[in-house]
Amino acid sequence: MVARTAEAELERVTTAATRDDPDAGDEPVPVPGPEPTEQGVLRWAFLRRRRWIVGAAAFTAVHQMCEAAVPVLIGAVVDHAVRRGGPGDLTLWIGLLAVLFAVLTTAMRLGGRWNRQGSQGAAHDLRVVAVARILDPRGFADGARNSGSLLSTATSDSLRIGLGNRAWVIGSGAVAALAFGAVALLLTSVPLGLLVLIGLVPLLAATRLLAKPLSARGSAEQAQVARATGTAADLIRGLRIIKGLGVEPAAQRRYRTASRSALAATVRAARWDAGYDSVTLLLNGLFLALVTWVGARLAVEGTISIGEFVASVGLAQFLIGPSSRFGGAMSLRARARGSAGRMAALLAEPYAVTGGSLPGDPLPAGALELTGVRNGPLRKLDLRIEPGTTVGIVAPDPAVAAALLDVLALRTVPEDGDVTLGGVPLAGLELDAARRLLLVADHDADLFDATVAENVAVAAQPGRVAAAMTAADADEVVRSLPRGAESRIGERGRSLSGGQRQRVALARALAADPPVLVLHEPTTAVDAATEAKIAAGLQALRTGGSTVLVTTSPILLQSCERVVLLTEGAVGATGTHHELTSEQPSYHAAVMA
Repeated sequence: MVARTAEAELERVTTAATRDDPDAGDEPVPVPGPEPTEQGVLRWAFLRRRRWIVGAAAFTAVHQMCEAAVPVLIGAVVDHAVRRGGPGDLTLWIGLLAVLFAVLTTAMRLGGRWNRQGSQGAAHDLRVVAVARILDPRGFADGARNSGSLLSTATSDSLRIGLGNRAWVIGSGAVAALAFGAVALLLTSVPLGLLVLIGLVPLLAATRLLAKPLSARGSAEQAQVARATGTAADLIRGLRIIKGLGVEPAAQRRYRTASRSALAATVRAARWDAGYDSVTLLLNGLFLALVTWVGARLAVEGTISIGEFVASVGLAQFLIGPSSRFGGAMSLRARARGSAGRMAALLAEPYAVTGGSLPGDPLPAGALELTGVRNGPLRKLDLRIEPGTTVGIVAPDPAVAAALLDVLALRTVPEDGDVTLGGVPLAGLELDAARRLLLVADHDADLFDATVAENVAVAAQPGRVAAAMTAADADEVVRSLPRGAESRIGERGRSLSGGQRQRVALARALAADPPVLVLHEPTTAVDAATEAKIAAGLQALRTGGSTVLVTTSPILLQSCERVVLLTEGAVGATGTHHELTSEQPSYHAAVMA
């Protein structure tokens, strides 16, 4: 498949998401994304959705202040009834109460909608950024990553960071309610107001202090869940092998161990969360009980009226909600910090390759040449592939073949030596241009959960799909499916047999029609007759292009103009298949065994 740059893929995914959701971001997710630090990720998630968050905070503050005003108006109605005011005055106060509830309801609905945009929208933005990093053609410096960990970061951690934006909204509403309630109490009674204002400071400080351990617990929980997810993904991917070997009990034990570790971490985090909620609720209850007791004393002494006492008690009962929600906001923020650290670690991962700045247009014409290449088991490899030729490469050591493919696919930078195409250093080209010129089709290439036609056409050059299907004998696969080329084949092509999957993957590589195509063991799951058809199809289709077959298949090697035997990481011998079979015992053992 022709690789896209991370920037292009990121823009495509985000633009599509924005088109489908009119309430999504006003512009595509900017590149580069957040600074790869915990605070950088949190700050970026906020700034991306600041319009929604600020609006939600304003509406929520209005809603909470209206909530706080309800007991004040009820107290005024009570005082009016005690003073036996007229029906007109009573109607006025009740009308004011109705207007207050109308404003309260409107602000609550708008605040809730904007709050969801600020949190879920930020989670979407972070998912796009995380997926763009995972799919970045420059790869990861330390090779393959645990798929479960990547999935957890791109989904669960993104959601937690997005929900961390709600802390600003919830916290703003709580502060507004507490401030409004404190002022109302202060106007009702100076001692009550001062008690609330002075008491809130240590209460909020204690709430913030208690929230700190939640971040560490949440991070540990997510790490264990990621490991369990990764184990499950590995087992599902290798399910056929597991069943074939009859090792289902061992696989179950492996997953059970990972799952129990994740469960234990989740339970520990839940206990801390429950303990935090209990302690903050207790502190709030004790504080508000004190406020109620002081208010009752003042009412008994006649310092405040009955209506003012009712308002004071109502405010005291109301304030327990904002106080608890402030603690909940701190909990959300603490969990978001833990997930932001994991997201930052993903974004900070070094690249395996960086690519150059040469555009590759016009395409360099000439030979593919490796000069003195060292990479793992490769030892000063010198190899030249002339344009328009078909060359077989036999590596009895699978590690040597893997190291060669990594270098040609630009998955790693060789320790020493040069790889050039038409005299132009391959590493000097932009990555998408390099992979457009030289495509490596791996033996274990995955198919997508789409139709056969969509899988083959994903990177196809115009007019190449039908010819590629025929050359790879994938048209035979199509004829066996109920809806032909429009049949969906499931995730990783699970509805197909191994040989059918290989033929569809080979057709996809052939349809891309690169100047240089490297195929790694493309026919291991097909019978000899099908393999011979594919060998003939390759010869007919790849005229004018260079084809490198890294294989031990004698049928494919017979169709090559030249075969290279790699011994101990370097060229051990070269010749035709028949020459090497008769002259090189190691070649005969690798190919004819």
